[in-house]
Amino acid sequence: METYNNNMTRISIVGAGVIGAAIAYELSLIKGLTVTLIDEKQPASGSTGAALGVLMAIISHKTKGRGWKLRQLSLERYQSLIPELEGVTGQKIPVNHQGILMLRFHDDPLERWEKLQKFRNNHGYPLEIWEQNELFKRCPQVQNDRVVGAIYSPQDRQIHPSVLTDSLILAASQNGVNCQFGVKVQNITPTVLDASNNGQSYRIKTSYQTLETDWLIICAGLGSTPLINSTPLINQLQPMVKIKPVLGQALQIKLNHGLGQTNFQPVITGEDVHIVPINDQEYWIGATLEFPDELGEVIAQTDLLDTVKQQAFSFCPTLETGKIIKTWSGKRPRPDGEAAPIIKEVPDYPHVLLATGHYRNGILLAPATALIIRDKIMGNLAH
Repeated sequence: METYNNNMTRISIVGAGVIGAAIAYELSLIKGLTVTLIDEKQPASGSTGAALGVLMAIISHKTKGRGWKLRQLSLERYQSLIPELEGVTGQKIPVNHQGILMLRFHDDPLERWEKLQKFRNNHGYPLEIWEQNELFKRCPQVQNDRVVGAIYSPQDRQIHPSVLTDSLILAASQNGVNCQFGVKVQNITPTVLDASNNGQSYRIKTSYQTLETDWLIICAGLGSTPLINSTPLINQLQPMVKIKPVLGQALQIKLNHGLGQTNFQPVITGEDVHIVPINDQEYWIGATLEFPDELGEVIAQTDLLDTVKQQAFSFCPTLETGKIIKTWSGKRPRPDGEAAPIIKEVPDYPHVLLATGHYRNGILLAPATALIIRDKIMGNLAH
């Protein structure tokens, strides 16, 4: 555990989805910080709770720039993070270590996968290209003549989003983080301090109390924009946080038996539809992509979920024999006018950081986001 002594620097995190939880945990490992995690609702009740937790990093076509660096950083941290959390909390985090299998169709050029395979292999990340006969042998549950083969990424993962978030929060609280849930932030105002703190701190008024904080981290997803719009920071922050909702629906299906070979249960994905093993007999299927209308509203459409379901059935026909035991939906925060995610400082407002708008990659990029935020704060405190 690192130590920093600056008269107990106070840090407030608004938003307790997987991003806020990961940030709270990483900061809890540094002695000398007083960390508060606030959420109007319960943890993981927003987009995190609706996610499938499929970590498409190595199988992604990102090979350079920010997109790949974030994925690579998260992959590295996840290797130590999961056993670390399980050791601290005593709770098992469901992780599928059997990789991701992406189905390939006739209109998907083999050349681009061969190029990606070479790049990944050169950097120590195995990526396998399977012909159709190998796919059907390894995964007999896949029965679709349109499928010409598959790409298998053994090092990509799937993690249960809610359990991961709960474990991050439990570990953070054990390390002294003050967690306040069911608490609405009503106002945030700047307050002037001495020059040693860049002349700035913030007062957070909630439904229960008023907090003084030296650092403010906003990671409330779709709640970031209304939060900002209700505070005196609106003139500076509103142009920086333009986030629109994109709804995703999913379902859980239960079979009388497992799919394919019981000792090989990777996540299967094809044409943006995921089939995620949960246990020996249950699977998640998702997800839709539903964009807002002209008024900015997005309402779940049952016909789109049915389309996703039928697509999954066409890949693995045995799924159709199962019983749907749950359906759900959630809105993902998608930045408008800039790339996801938004991880940056706010000009003219020292010590205000944004970590939001992760769109469909919140679970994947949570560890990287937390490390970047941690480093920004520690780098500032070191000077």
